[in-house]
Amino acid sequence: MKPWPIILIAGLLTGCVHYHAQSLDPDKTATRLEARRLDDAGLKLFAGTNAVDVQRNWPPPRWGLNALTLAAYYFHPDLAVAQAQWRVAEAGIITAGGRPNPTLSVSPTFNSTTLIPSPWSPTVNLDWPLETAGKRGKRIAAAAKVAEAARWAYVAVAWQIRSGVRAALLECSTEQNRIVLLQKQFETQNEIAGRLGQRLNVGAIARPEFVTAQMASNKTQFELSGAQAALAAARSHLAEAIGLPLAALDEISLDSDFLTPTSGDFKSGVARRAALLGRSDMHAALADYAAAEADLQLEIAKQYPDVHLNPGYQFDQGDNKWTLGLTLELPVLNQNQGPIAEAKARRELAAAKCLQLQAQIIAALDRAAAGLDVALAQSKTTAGLFALGQRQQQSVAAQVSAGAAEPLDLLNSEMDLNAVRLAQLDGETQLQAALGALEDALQRPADEFDALKFLPTKSQP
Repeated sequence: MKPWPIILIAGLLTGCVHYHAQSLDPDKTATRLEARRLDDAGLKLFAGTNAVDVQRNWPPPRWGLNALTLAAYYFHPDLAVAQAQWRVAEAGIITAGGRPNPTLSVSPTFNSTTLIPSPWSPTVNLDWPLETAGKRGKRIAAAAKVAEAARWAYVAVAWQIRSGVRAALLECSTEQNRIVLLQKQFETQNEIAGRLGQRLNVGAIARPEFVTAQMASNKTQFELSGAQAALAAARSHLAEAIGLPLAALDEISLDSDFLTPTSGDFKSGVARRAALLGRSDMHAALADYAAAEADLQLEIAKQYPDVHLNPGYQFDQGDNKWTLGLTLELPVLNQNQGPIAEAKARRELAAAKCLQLQAQIIAALDRAAAGLDVALAQSKTTAGLFALGQRQQQSVAAQVSAGAAEPLDLLNSEMDLNAVRLAQLDGETQLQAALGALEDALQRPADEFDALKFLPTKSQP
């Protein structure tokens, strides 16, 4: 027996990919998730690799938006899923570039009427397909656009993660500040109620005035409990936004380093045009349209049939017989009209989605810009009220020092000022929420920290 068939088969098998089992143990993965902390060595390496400005100061003494965003990019499972989907799409390019394999058929024939020299006549036929009209290149082009759309979808997920971290951090900051103000208000109200109680005991005031002060103190205590519960929920939201267990936040101090908007740069025409053309979801939609366009080109190319070369060999009673065959599908009953129509419809759908997305971006920009204008106006108003309250408190303090007013009057003025400060806190929160909405509409941070510069330009294994 000649060894070349065995050598040929062995050579073909060496190029095959072998299966390697990779089990997934949910108990181990859950344990690793619960053990995640911000002092993770891998996070430090990730931060040092992707953020030059934090290499010498990691981990930070206080965790602000930038550092927490880096941590979220390292830990958050949504980004890992998006990257895996990107890799799947990139693997589709390899699939699209595959060439159809030839087939080899062996057909032994037994001739019962002729036994000499041998009744057997082995026949070997080869079918070698040849694609026409550039179908392979068009498949690759379509798959490449699908991979590009997946890449931009990955970038969009990264922005959503940053947006979630910002919103949760703002929620934590607001509730922390609210607790401080309510605690101060509660202490002041208790002192007021104590002084009024002394006056009630000597008959200087009526009981309703004292009861009113007590009720106000109780109401503030109830609001303080609500703020503490809201802070606990906000910390849970922040841990979820980063991809950490809640216990990981107990080991760090948060820093609400939010930018205060002072100009309308993010409402300019240049910024709007950049959003309409450059948002990650817009890039993904355009890549989807390009994929639909390439798919239509492929379906049109399929109108032209592929060619199959069919050489053959037969050993017939001592005679060597060679054949040359050519197989060609005749497109007389079907010219691929259905798939072409579907591809055209998908292209029209992709175009409509691009237009729909741009309309949504315009509406989001207008809504966010209007919200920011309102928030800026309210912030200016509350800042004026706070300044007025400060002057009033200083005036009352001077009167108390001169003996022209009582300490109770100073406490009431402090209460009024604290109420304005609470209103100012709500205004600042609304302002930052409006700025966050505008950032989301633009998909661009309001400061010089570019959250997306840490994203890889190609998927990582």
